[in-house]
Amino acid sequence: MAKQPKRTQKWIGDRNAAHAVEEAVKLVKANANAKFDETVEIAVNLGVDPRHADQQVRGVVALPSGTGRDVRVAVIAKDAKAEEAKAAGAEVVGAEDLVERIQGGFMDFDRVIATPDMMALVGRLGKVLGPRGLMPNPRVGTVTPNVGQAVKDAKGGAIEFRTEKTGIIHAGIGKASFTEEQLLVNVRALIDALNKAKPSGAKGAYIKKISLSSTMGPGFKVDGGSVGA
Repeated sequence: MAKQPKRTQKWIGDRNAAHAVEEAVKLVKANANAKFDETVEIAVNLGVDPRHADQQVRGVVALPSGTGRDVRVAVIAKDAKAEEAKAAGAEVVGAEDLVERIQGGFMDFDRVIATPDMMALVGRLGKVLGPRGLMPNPRVGTVTPNVGQAVKDAKGGAIEFRTEKTGIIHAGIGKASFTEEQLLVNVRALIDALNKAKPSGAKGAYIKKISLSSTMGPGFKVDGGSVGA
C-alpha cells in the first residue's frame, strides 16, 4: 500500500520578512490554532557573550498585561515574614522544612522567593534550583525582606529574564487569547527592560534579532526599530 503524503500545515504570513511589531502580533494570533490557549513567546538575540561576567544580561520586568498564567510561588522564610508571604498568596511557605522538601524532590512551584536571613539554608539548593533558573537572587528581587510585595509582583506578571549560553533571551509574554494591545505593551515592556539592562561589556549591535511565536505556531521576525531596539 502506497504511503500517503504528509499533510503540511499552511501558515498565514511571510516568515522570512521582518514585520513591524503590530503586524507580527497579528500574525502570531492568526496562527495560534491549537485547542488550548497557546503562550505567546519572544526570542531576542543579543550581541553579548554571556561567558564574560560583564556581558551577562539578567533582570526582572513587570508585564503590564500580566502573563495569563497562574504562578505558583514558594517562599523560604520564617516567623512574621512567613505569615506575610502567606497573606500575599504564596502557595508554599517554610524554612528548614521547605528546604528539606525541595532537596527531596518537591518542585511544585514556578518561583522561589527567600528572605536574606535564609540564604545560608537556600545555598544548599543551588544544584537543584540553579539548573532550572529558580535560584533566589537579589538582582531580580527574589531575595528580599519585602516578601509580600515580591509574591504579589510574581503573581501580577513580573517575569525574570536571563541570557542563555548563546546570548538569546526567551520569555513568555502572554497568551494567544490576549488582545493585540495587551501583547504589544508586554513586548515593549520587555524590550525596554532589556535596553536598560544593557551590560557595560556589550559592543556593537546590542539587540540583533527579535522573533515572536506561539506554542504551536511559526515564528515571525520583528523589525527592531518598531519596538525601540
